[in-house]
Amino acid sequence: MQLQNLFSASENAMQKTIEKVKHELASVRTGRASSSIVEGIKVESYGSLLPINQVAGVSVPDAKTIEIRPWDISQLGAIEKAIIKADIGITPVNDGKVVRISVPPLTEERRKEIAKSIGKTAEEYRVAVRNERRILVDGIKKAEKDKVITEDDRKKDEAEAQKLTDGYIKKIDELIAQKEKEIMQI
Repeated sequence: MQLQNLFSASENAMQKTIEKVKHELASVRTGRASSSIVEGIKVESYGSLLPINQVAGVSVPDAKTIEIRPWDISQLGAIEKAIIKADIGITPVNDGKVVRISVPPLTEERRKEIAKSIGKTAEEYRVAVRNERRILVDGIKKAEKDKVITEDDRKKDEAEAQKLTDGYIKKIDELIAQKEKEIMQI
């Protein structure tokens, strides 16, 4: 039964890796406005750092604009400063009531750079999934050594671990391919 726990723990860790991939890809700029571009920005507000969505409403009125409407107008300057400090490559415009961010279209060269960087990121996550497989296989080998399972069971379990790993690596590849397609579209 301990082996089942090992498989379960490995699958949970691999699933968390997939969630991290999704989260990281959501913050990658594609030339289209998305609230995820500003999601991670912290604003100094009333003496503490707060996520931007806790001091303002973030909306995307069209494909090229992000609007940030503060709950308290006095926070406009702090929001603008936080966006500039975050260095997202876009300059905010403060009109006295709302901070607007116009998302410029990406150049072909920039699209290729982003796609390349996503490829590097994908490899890091593939390695994380493979490390989980290694931990699982080590546990399987230990179970055989401790005479908990037979050699045939070890081989079957190792094949199952590989199958699980391949499935999660395929999910990473699909997510990356989808994001690269999105980036390369004009």
